[in-house]
Amino acid sequence: MERFTISLSESLAHDFDDLIRKKGYQNRSEAVRDMVRDLLKSDRLERHEAPYCVAALSYVYNHHARDLAERLTNLQHEHHHLVLSAMHVHLDHDNCLENLMLRGATEEVARFANALMAEPQVRHGRLNLVPVELEVAHGQTHAHDHQHHHVHTRPRT
Repeated sequence: MERFTISLSESLAHDFDDLIRKKGYQNRSEAVRDMVRDLLKSDRLERHEAPYCVAALSYVYNHHARDLAERLTNLQHEHHHLVLSAMHVHLDHDNCLENLMLRGATEEVARFANALMAEPQVRHGRLNLVPVELEVAHGQTHAHDHQHHHVHTRPRT
């Protein structure tokens, strides 16, 4: 592990210590590592150097809105190669929260998420992208004695 030293004003160090306590970090190093990872992730995404990602898409919608639930479901089916999982939560008599777990080409995941969040009556949409490296593992043999291919997804930061 490489070490480096930074200098902060007393007030900035105090504010930082308050923040990391509120966030539950054990020490400054853990907080700084997370900040650096987040900055690197953002930079890779901005420079289009993150060709693949995993992502969480969360959004709220009014389930009484005309045909909206059906349109959202159809969008998910049209992009089934990106959607790993969907969780649906009833917030009250009118509103639902959905969380989708996605995996695929970063630009395609972002286009799908933007299209879904742009649907009328979809509110509070948020996409969290995590750049990953994809590796197809070949030749895994299971107890039922056949070859199985699957994808390893490793975070880039």
